[in-house]
Amino acid sequence: MITFKLNNQTIAYLGDPEETLLHFLRDEKDISSAKDGCSGQAYCGACMVEINGEAKLSCTTKMNKLENAEVITLEGIPSEIRDVIAKAFVEKGAVQCGFCTPGFIMRTKVLFQKNPTPTRDEIIKALNINLCRCTGYVKIIDAIEFASKKLKAGETVEYSEKTASVGSSFAKYKTAAL
Repeated sequence: MITFKLNNQTIAYLGDPEETLLHFLRDEKDISSAKDGCSGQAYCGACMVEINGEAKLSCTTKMNKLENAEVITLEGIPSEIRDVIAKAFVEKGAVQCGFCTPGFIMRTKVLFQKNPTPTRDEIIKALNINLCRCTGYVKIIDAIEFASKKLKAGETVEYSEKTASVGSSFAKYKTAAL
């Protein structure tokens, strides 16, 4: 039996110790925020979770490595932090298809734990494992900087559904809904 905490809930796992955390999260816990974007090749970062305070890829983490661990997924991030980061991504246009966004948000949360006010270079270095095929990274980096400033100031991020016009961005439908 492998015992660990998942989003502050104690889990007693009796299954295959060689199963990946990603498959456990998705297949047994119905947690869909961790995505399978690279079939376990540790290439995309879409399956990012926090394990014992570190950003880790759930697609390559075996269940037998989780004894007494604390695992946090997007669903386990305190809403006051998660909402600021997620809404900053929306506000700065850092989302397109959204597939990679949970991984970027998880990486951002762990980055902020270690460094609440990272420089652009530190953000870029932290994101080296995350892959986005749609948005490009400038808007993502802008969103992380924006979220850092808001969290440091104790502020929330409010955005409104914008109307589109020539030369302006149109908000994606329900992008901040988690």
